[in-house]
Amino acid sequence: MGWAHTRTVGDDSRTIPQVLDQIADRFADHDALITEDRRLTFADLRAEVRDAAAAMIDLGINAGDRVAIWSPNTWHWVVACLATHCAGGVMVPLNTRYTASEASDILARTGAPLLIAAGEFLGADRTAELDRGALPDLRHIVRVPIDTDDGTWEEFVGRGRRQGTLDEVDGRSAAVKPDDVSDILFTSGTTGRSKGALCRHRQSLDAPAAWAACGQLTSADRYLCINPFFHNFGYKAGILACLQTGATLIPQLTFDPEKAMQAVQDHRITVLPGPPTIYQVLLDHPRRGDYDLTSLRFAVTGAATIPVVLIERMQSELDIDIVLTAYGLTEASGFGTMCRADDDAVTVATTCGRPIADFELRIDNPAEDGSGEVLLRGPNVMVGYLDDPEATAAAIDSDGWLHTGDIGRVDAAGNLTITDRLKDMYISGGFNVYPAEVEQVIARLDGVAESAVIGVPDERLGEVGKAFVVVRPGASLDEDTVIAYTREHLAKFKTPQSVEFLDVLPRNPGGKVVKPQLRERI
Repeated sequence: MGWAHTRTVGDDSRTIPQVLDQIADRFADHDALITEDRRLTFADLRAEVRDAAAAMIDLGINAGDRVAIWSPNTWHWVVACLATHCAGGVMVPLNTRYTASEASDILARTGAPLLIAAGEFLGADRTAELDRGALPDLRHIVRVPIDTDDGTWEEFVGRGRRQGTLDEVDGRSAAVKPDDVSDILFTSGTTGRSKGALCRHRQSLDAPAAWAACGQLTSADRYLCINPFFHNFGYKAGILACLQTGATLIPQLTFDPEKAMQAVQDHRITVLPGPPTIYQVLLDHPRRGDYDLTSLRFAVTGAATIPVVLIERMQSELDIDIVLTAYGLTEASGFGTMCRADDDAVTVATTCGRPIADFELRIDNPAEDGSGEVLLRGPNVMVGYLDDPEATAAAIDSDGWLHTGDIGRVDAAGNLTITDRLKDMYISGGFNVYPAEVEQVIARLDGVAESAVIGVPDERLGEVGKAFVVVRPGASLDEDTVIAYTREHLAKFKTPQSVEFLDVLPRNPGGKVVKPQLRERI
């Protein structure tokens, strides 16, 4: 039997440094983190974190300073993240897909004096492209070695070991308060310039604790983290969920299906969260039968339209006991609603479950079918957007409701179904069309791996639907087949008028399709 963290609703007394100390005391010799080159127990992890925090203090990092991390999923990322919290700093993760100019924009906006960044990775060295002259606040860059030995990490943590600042680390950690800002995560920027959402320590702990409880996560679990650490799905539902339950975290630098299956077999992985595409890839992989995947027990997905058949295949072919879907957004600490372990496959595939983490859920100005904008309220709504009071006021109204920009409806059991983004809805012949509804129908067509639908200009109807379809390996489809199938199941005004086949759909790191990139193809 494993140990699972439990908290009392309304328990707002915890900070990330406190949780690290508690778990390291309780599970000192239990594996906390396993990568290809390091294996850290919780006691080891705390020691590494304290050294790195001492090094940050020695470099002049003050309480409240922002520390940016720009790296794929390495053990250094976890240590740097927790060290930032223990030094009293605010962690700012940077998307590994950012160009140097995009990273520079966020570094400038946050005024980060320290950047922990990957060295050369996948043939690129983006830190070398940063214009340091345009970043006067950025005083230090620590390079994490990945593909080459050009890192300065060991030199960095050596400062902490030499300078005798560990007592100051303890003082900084103890001074952190539950309502202090722990991190600034930037929105994906799929509809405009990204905005930095500020979250408190208690929020960054309580929301993933509720997520972990839905998945019955315990210290007996081994968690393969494919989701990037710079995203809430990897950071809060990954690092911080494991930190609170004692589960062992096994991160992957990038998703490789054979490496993932090998890791499941070698480490007896029990937990595998991710976007729907990774499960589709694993299920359809020609060598899946060569690997022992029987240890898997819990999977959670979201961020896209999910066919019921995918959930059923995950349960029957991968033999995963608990398959859940969830809905969340950066402005709500990454969370919002989630299915429960006893929900059936249809509920899991067609809804996002019920509120978790003390959230209230409301549908604003519902239409006749019950759909309207999804609003969330509760203790885990963000503090606000970084240096943007106008955007904050537009997102969080005077009654504390967060306006998500998503359209959804709630069934009699309280389950939320997201029907679309407000910005994705289009009007065809005077009728509102929600692409997610069309995508759900297309997903049921044999041979379809995934799809995305957008509205395109039409002289007669204003807008009509265009579907972008990815075909499953070995299958064959054409435009007429797709259109005919949707016509059988949808009203004429909802039926796409054209279909384009793609090898992959453009996605942001959270797994959501980036529809502006599809619109650029028109």
